[in-house]
Amino acid sequence: MSQQDISRDLHATLAERTRHLQAIAHSLKAELFGIDEIIDRVIDSLRAWYVLPQLISRPVVICLWGLTGTGKTQLVRRLAQHLGFYDRFIEVQMDGFSHGSGHRTAGSISAMLAESGIAEGAPGILVLDEFQRFRTVDANGKEARVERYQDVWALLSDGRLPPSLSVLSEIESSLAWAEYDQDRRTDDDDEEDDEDGAKAGQTGKAKRKRRLQLSPWEAQEFKRCLKLRESLLDIMTWKPDEIQARLRAFRASQDHWETDYSKLLVFVSGNLDEMYAETAKRVEDCDTDADIFHALTKKLSLIDVKKALAERFKPEQVARLGNNHVIYPSFSRATYVRLILSICDRYVSEIQESSGVRFVLDASVYEQIYANAVFPAQGTRPLFSSIHAILSATLVNAALWALEQGAHGSEPVWLMLDPGEVTPGGPRLVARFRLARREFPVALELNRLKQRANADFRALLAVHEAGHGLVYALLFGRAPQEIRINVASFEGGYNSYVKRKAWSKRNLLDSVCVSLAGRAAERLVFGESGCTTGAERDLMQATATAARHVRHLGFGTRWSRTDVTTDSNDNLNTDVAATNREIEAILAREHTRALGLLEAHATAFMAVVDALMAHGSIAPDELAGLLGLPLTPTAPTGSAEAAVEPLDTYADQLEAFKARGTPPAAGAARLLRALA
Repeated sequence: MSQQDISRDLHATLAERTRHLQAIAHSLKAELFGIDEIIDRVIDSLRAWYVLPQLISRPVVICLWGLTGTGKTQLVRRLAQHLGFYDRFIEVQMDGFSHGSGHRTAGSISAMLAESGIAEGAPGILVLDEFQRFRTVDANGKEARVERYQDVWALLSDGRLPPSLSVLSEIESSLAWAEYDQDRRTDDDDEEDDEDGAKAGQTGKAKRKRRLQLSPWEAQEFKRCLKLRESLLDIMTWKPDEIQARLRAFRASQDHWETDYSKLLVFVSGNLDEMYAETAKRVEDCDTDADIFHALTKKLSLIDVKKALAERFKPEQVARLGNNHVIYPSFSRATYVRLILSICDRYVSEIQESSGVRFVLDASVYEQIYANAVFPAQGTRPLFSSIHAILSATLVNAALWALEQGAHGSEPVWLMLDPGEVTPGGPRLVARFRLARREFPVALELNRLKQRANADFRALLAVHEAGHGLVYALLFGRAPQEIRINVASFEGGYNSYVKRKAWSKRNLLDSVCVSLAGRAAERLVFGESGCTTGAERDLMQATATAARHVRHLGFGTRWSRTDVTTDSNDNLNTDVAATNREIEAILAREHTRALGLLEAHATAFMAVVDALMAHGSIAPDELAGLLGLPLTPTAPTGSAEAAVEPLDTYADQLEAFKARGTPPAAGAARLLRALA
């Protein structure tokens, strides 16, 4: 074949594999919702491995980090199937409980690879799942003792695994002891036979030889380490002399010691709680909007990954994981809506296929499923189980009823979901066919929890949270991300604010004012004697912020860091009592300011209270409209940019300072003298 023919064939192969990858990406995006960017990143990362595997000289490592239920493992499994590598695919649970591994192989990646369909020197896919549980540094920063999977670091480094010489030594020792025991038993048998033979006038019996010299596990390790082609049964029958000869030859020739897995595609997958600290542990939170969690997790970067890994692994081990870290954000509201539509469509299609009844779901069904099934920090698993609980049995019962009414698929059966918040009887799924109507009770647990507050408690929550939200919007120039009083996670309400990248002296005082605004709102509406204990946590937060303002940040009347200490090496001003009066003055002043803001904007304040009483929440754009504020300075709600941490206009202030010119030296000198 000419060089031109070779080049033409190579070009055709590359083009075909590139098209195949594009088709795979398209299929994965249709199957897995909300992770299009993740899929593109993964496809780009493995492109060279798949298209030109001959160029790969060490494993391609792709790290996938995300909250539970975001589709990390599912993506890798479906990718392996689409690539045609499912017969060369191995999934290792790094917590030590890998499916299919015995007690002998569970602690060794190399042993599991040897038992898989991945041939030495050939491409294959290895998944190291739940990697965060395989920590080598404990919570105190000290080295943790880990016995299993220690060969993973060599595998991630260059894909070349050394033989387990300790195992070979154990086999050799075991063989020697077996020969020794056999020899002792034979001698004892001969003595007994001689005695028996002497009594019977016969000679001793011949020595009995062992047919199998190695156990199945020993033979398997022997075969793996020496890269033998013979069957396990054959190896088990080898004579000790042959086994010893093979061992000597193996040790004498070290050219082929290493096992070559350099062409592996390795996926490291897990959930780093340290990186997702603001969301990972909020498993009970079904109230915070999914877009807020999505925006928080969307901001995570490679640096966040490295910091989180450093809490669990040694620096050289973090380095071996490389820099190809793909970070999953939590699902947005739009993704959950797509998932709900897709799952519900599947249920409806399956019931039509089995019964012939064609159901059409009203928008109320999708809305109530979202309200009662989505836990943003837990991904898809709670959603799947909730939809099954709400729809599966009810659709079967509704189909039986519809068949009794004469439904046969040509006309739809309409289904709506009445949450039962006002009408008696509780939530129910309402089926309509022609003029017939039937109700089926359903369980909407979160709706029940959200409605547990009576009218008096709802009024108190509405006033308190409206105070926080309104004062925050006035002082920070943007509406809170959420204001809610219908909460299932706990009995109460909350405001959700965008984090700031840096806090100025003015920002901190504004924050104290916002913290005290709930108490100020209660005082405004219910009077001084009607204020409740609901502001206890607010007072703690306000006091802590005011104390930092004075004692730690130098924003009060003193410069020194003021704190308590038991260590003589801490250079602090320990005169804490002297700052108490100043902290108390700040709190009193900011409470008065909050009360004044609420009184000055009483109409908007009452509009927020009414909205919370009626709906349990108020949309950010509605509150912004009441005060003439923009929803966000730069981006629409729900987008990643909407939660960009705000800052004061420092760039504009710098330019204004430059425009004024450099301060005269005399003025600077006077300032220095005044400070002295």
